[in-house]
Amino acid sequence: MKKILFPTDFSEAANSVFVHALELAKIVNGEIILLHSFELPTLDNQFFPQNYEAVFESVTLSEYGMFKDEVPKLRAIAAERNLENIKLSHRLIQGDVIDCIKQAVAEDAIDFVVMGTSGATGWKELFLGSKTGDVLAAINVPVLSVPFGANYAQIETIGFTTRFREKDKDALKKVIGIAKKTKAKVKCLYVKTNTSDVKEATMTEWKNEFINEPVQFFIIPSEDIEETILDFIDNQNIDVLAMLTYKKSFFTDLFTTGFAKKMSYSTAIPVLVLHE
Repeated sequence: MKKILFPTDFSEAANSVFVHALELAKIVNGEIILLHSFELPTLDNQFFPQNYEAVFESVTLSEYGMFKDEVPKLRAIAAERNLENIKLSHRLIQGDVIDCIKQAVAEDAIDFVVMGTSGATGWKELFLGSKTGDVLAAINVPVLSVPFGANYAQIETIGFTTRFREKDKDALKKVIGIAKKTKAKVKCLYVKTNTSDVKEATMTEWKNEFINEPVQFFIIPSEDIEETILDFIDNQNIDVLAMLTYKKSFFTDLFTTGFAKKMSYSTAIPVLVLHE
């Protein structure tokens, strides 16, 4: 059974993303581990040790109380979608949210992380901006990044961007595996620029290798890669876009550019980030 980590601050934004986590669990026959992290307040050094202990206990009990109150609401969301059979467990960890995600991924042998790209409260920097890229660069498991306001829709078409590298094939095979479970098709995009060095023979080899799979290849000449991807999403009715990281800084850079904003506000579809 696959393990899906869902970091949450229990905001309305996070709860809407939870639906995507539920549906992914249904697709991959998985369970969901809810993660809520919190940081202790910085105290003046005039506090005595017993004061620190009292503050620690107070904050911990408060966070635990909220966690205990909010989890039933998520179970109710699952029941509304007839997904109450999906196993839910939870972790409450003290520390920086990114460090807590890394810790949970390692300790719980996580297969997927589902997180939002906008949110509220203290998690805003994580859900919107460079922090998103930091999380993607910090872990080596697939991450489903869901923009706020993206209502879940039945997955019928998955987009996949490629550079026709040999290592891209493994990622494409994973995407095809997900597509088959939802009876979806995969539309594979290569943006061919003036500096592109992929040979026609390589493209033909790929098409032949995947000829019996639910995959369609699109080679589009353009110098504007970002706009071409966005147009592809709109024109081909893409429900989820799968992308492979090419270097550790790729998504950190991506989520601090206008492309991220356009992805969040114009297309509003989830992005499945796969690692090399």
